[in-house]
Amino acid sequence: MSGKLIPNVISVANQKGGVGKTTTAINLGAALASTGKKVLIIDLDAQGNASTGLGVSQKSRQTSMYDVIVNEMLISEIIRDTDVSNLSIAPSTTDLSSADLQLANIDNRTIKLKNAIMKLGGEKLNWDYILIDCPPTLGLLTINAFAASKSVIVPLQAEFFALEGLSQLILTIRDVRESINNTIKIEGILLTMYDRRNNLSVQIEEDVRQNLGQLVYETVIPRNVRLSEAPSFSLPAMIYDHKCAGSIAYQKLAAEFLVRQKQKTT
Repeated sequence: MSGKLIPNVISVANQKGGVGKTTTAINLGAALASTGKKVLIIDLDAQGNASTGLGVSQKSRQTSMYDVIVNEMLISEIIRDTDVSNLSIAPSTTDLSSADLQLANIDNRTIKLKNAIMKLGGEKLNWDYILIDCPPTLGLLTINAFAASKSVIVPLQAEFFALEGLSQLILTIRDVRESINNTIKIEGILLTMYDRRNNLSVQIEEDVRQNLGQLVYETVIPRNVRLSEAPSFSLPAMIYDHKCAGSIAYQKLAAEFLVRQKQKTT
């Protein structure tokens, strides 16, 4: 990332839980890292699933994103390497569940993460991409993530209520753009848990593409047992089983993502 201090910061967000948000952060991050990109995942979810899924045990998290957001610790002080070359993580703990309340009366409460990432850039660590795994809410932590991000990837489960709630997320991004961060936009909508044998999945895909057009990634992430198993072994799917359908899909997503990134700079 020659000459750049502030990398591409991208939130992975959806206020609905169980849509493949953390799975996407972990596996897109790993797939990008496998191409030689230097990637940092910021775990901003108090559940800490991204941290666990990348091998950082609960017991070993003496410091976390809570200390960064609330106590203004430097992100560089909490970053942990993972078993994936070029992929690091800033872990979270359950302490983050109280962060919204503790930040409520602070003047700069919406830009705490942005300020921390700006300091990270100033330390010239030269990350190519920072992926923020957001909590499944539109609270202060997610607003902090949006304030710090250039764009948002939205995992969208291929189910009947897929588009329900998406309008609220889009409105929140618009509000952030108008008040805090005038450059943020939707990077892409990613269909997850897709089953080609299920007519409903196909119907939902057609509906989403018709409504959102080119915002929707061509790549879709299938329902895949190996993809679901990988976090219990503290590994991204492409390390756990690089030939499984889920792993292949995230590698395709990384390739599509990079093509889109290149198109933006040409």
